[in-house]
This record gives sequence, C-alpha cells and structure tokens, in this order.
Amino acid sequence: MKRRSLPVAVAFATAATLLLTACGGGEETSGTDEIAGADTGASESASPSAPGSSGSVRRPEITLPSDVKNVFEQWNTGDPAKDALLEDVTQRVNATDAAIVAADPDSEALRFYYKGEALAGAATWVQRYVDDGKSITGTVRFYSPDLVMVDKDTAALAYCADESRASDKDRKSGKAEKVPVSKDSYVAYNTRVEKGENGVWQTTSLLSERGNAKCTS
Repeated sequence: MKRRSLPVAVAFATAATLLLTACGGGEETSGTDEIAGADTGASESASPSAPGSSGSVRRPEITLPSDVKNVFEQWNTGDPAKDALLEDVTQRVNATDAAIVAADPDSEALRFYYKGEALAGAATWVQRYVDDGKSITGTVRFYSPDLVMVDKDTAALAYCADESRASDKDRKSGKAEKVPVSKDSYVAYNTRVEKGENGVWQTTSLLSERGNAKCTS
C-alpha cells in the first residue's frame, strides 16, 4: 500500500545540495507529504505535541487516531541542538497527518511548524484530501536522516519514508485503498528548516521523489 502521490515531485538531491541552492537565492518548489526516534531502534510518534527546542513556547496539541502512526528510526544524534530540530520536524510530520485526518487545511499546527512556500504547499496538500473525501490510515516509517547545519538558525534535512504499510482511505466509509507495494511506496525527502524567533524550527521548503534509489536500496 502507499499514500497518494505528492502534488510536486522533484529530483532528490543531498541535503547539502538543497541547502546550497536555497542559500544561493534560487526558487525552490515546496510540497508536503504525510508524512520519525531512538538511537537504537524505532519509536512511535507521541500523540500530543512534545517539547522541542524551546520548552517555554506554547505548542499546539497534535493528536493522531489509533490507526495513523509515524515511526522514526535513528532520529536522535546525541547533540541537544540537532535533536531539538529533529523533534520539531517530527511534530511537523505529525501536524500534517493530523490536519489531513481533521480535514483542516488551516490547522494551527501547520502554521506553527511550516513557513512560507512550504506552509502554502502543506495547506494545498491537505485541501486536496478534503476535496477528494479522503483521509489516511496505517504506519509510515521514517529513516536514514541526513542533517546538515549551515549555521545556528538554518539547516537542511534529507530522509526517507516507507509507506508500504500506509494508504489513503475513504473518509465516509473508512475503507482503505489497496495499492500493491512497489518502489513508489518509498519516498525521499529533502527539506530546508529555519529557526524562528520563538526558537521553533519551521520547515520552509520540502521536496520529494517517490522510488528514489536512496530509499529503496
């Protein structure tokens, strides 16, 4: 099984390449997917929002239904600053799924963890689910994170997602769409992340490609 294709699919590059492109002033295409941590093995994402880089900031509550799970493998680096960034990315992934489930493209959590073109892309992505009467179900595994810090407030993060145990489902009937597992069940992501004034890391660009060899090998 797999979830629907992204609104935009582009050639996947390394995190450093995306970062150089972004810093060079080039236009970036934004998109979003459904898109997560322990050093030894996998851990499921928490339902409520977890504290990240700035514990004093009021974070929107994020709740996922029991049939929607995100699992993040090797998502901790041991570096507090990097782990705070990865936690905020985890919550961004959860926020996207929660917005799809709630049919809420104007979700507070989306606006909290996305910014700029990436926020517009996320809202459009959720709206497509709403318009089509679809939701999501199943488990997505996020793995092979590759984090590059350019400075204390800017980073690029590449990672993979395994959607072989996840799918879209009809919102009214609750019936999952059955799609054979293939290389397209695996998605490569390349993101740009920036720290806001409140200390929260927001995704400002999100690129993706299904079936990329990095994630299928």
